[in-house]
Amino acid sequence: MKHITLTINGERYERDVDDHRTLLHFLRHDVGLTGTKEGCGAGECGACTIIMNGRSVNSCLVLAAEADGATLETIEGAAVDGELSSVQQAFHDHHAVQCGFCTPGMVMSVTDLLRRNPHPSRDEIIDGIEGNFCRCTGYEQIIEAVEAVAGGESAGSAATARAASPGRGAAASTDAGKETDDA
Repeated sequence: MKHITLTINGERYERDVDDHRTLLHFLRHDVGLTGTKEGCGAGECGACTIIMNGRSVNSCLVLAAEADGATLETIEGAAVDGELSSVQQAFHDHHAVQCGFCTPGMVMSVTDLLRRNPHPSRDEIIDGIEGNFCRCTGYEQIIEAVEAVAGGESAGSAATARAASPGRGAAASTDAGKETDDA
């Protein structure tokens, strides 16, 4: 057992954790932040991606004890005062979500990418989301959403671009990054 103190989405937390407890399970079960999803449990799918000390990490591969003293950002901290982050808004505007399971991890990976490289090329975007699997949407709408944020596209111009693009299907979900614990 180890006593840890960390900051999550600007709030300080102190807890005792077992030495083998993953950061993913700590976030979901000990703190109640269920937006971070468990997919593969082996660091391959990206569903559990969070930002730790300014860099995206797979929380299933980090022990909670290793996060002692860390600053964490999860999907629950992405929206501020009910306003979606620019990444979340772009995912919504470009129909870059369907079932939503991968969305929290994808949003956190993209957020990290855009902080490090505000204007990535298409290839850099593809590299930046390489560790995140999406089984529903495919990647084209996700890449377009990231390109829109990187290009400074507004929500209004995103809607105009969508309307001018025939043959694009609408996503089933409109709440990018607003996950429930049902998954």
